[in-house]
Amino acid sequence: MLYKILKPLAVMLAKFFFRLEVKGGENVPRQGGFILASNHLSYLDPVILGVASPRKLNFMARHDLFAIPVFSSFIRSLGAFPLRRDFADIASIKEALRRLRQAWGLVLFPEGSRAFDGLERKAEPGIGFIAAKSDVPVVPAYISGTQKALPRHARFIRLTKIRVYFGKPIYPEGSDNYEGFASRILQEIKRLGEMNPALLAI
Repeated sequence: MLYKILKPLAVMLAKFFFRLEVKGGENVPRQGGFILASNHLSYLDPVILGVASPRKLNFMARHDLFAIPVFSSFIRSLGAFPLRRDFADIASIKEALRRLRQAWGLVLFPEGSRAFDGLERKAEPGIGFIAAKSDVPVVPAYISGTQKALPRHARFIRLTKIRVYFGKPIYPEGSDNYEGFASRILQEIKRLGEMNPALLAI
């Protein structure tokens, strides 16, 4: 219920303040579980992806964000669930697979955390594992502008252009291991940005 109330408001604000431009929305499956795999530049990325996606998205969020009961209830209602990054969090992986089996969309960042220098790091194999085990399409997404709207260590949001492009779904191939598929996903995200120079120009 809260999501249905806040989504239209968030869309309106994103278009007004960030002149949000979204392309490729038709590539997001209209039914069934799917993974939305995106580059990660800013803490603002999950919000913008949620606004840009025609489907409701679920997110893994740092476990310490759930320490405050009221805030925890709020972000849970928006589709977030906790993830511990200091060790292999089996419970979070199981929860991710459960949500995908229940036909939800799930945001995963192949690099694991924010990459301030672009897509230069290796992909974490976890996304390959989850994608292979869930057998759902992986939709690559390239987001641009959030690194300027909410830069590292910034205290305030800045008004700047934000663009999101969704690519065509990809699936694991027979020759892929978890690490190989994760790398292929990351390369597809990078290629999506390179195909659209306007994204890289922000």
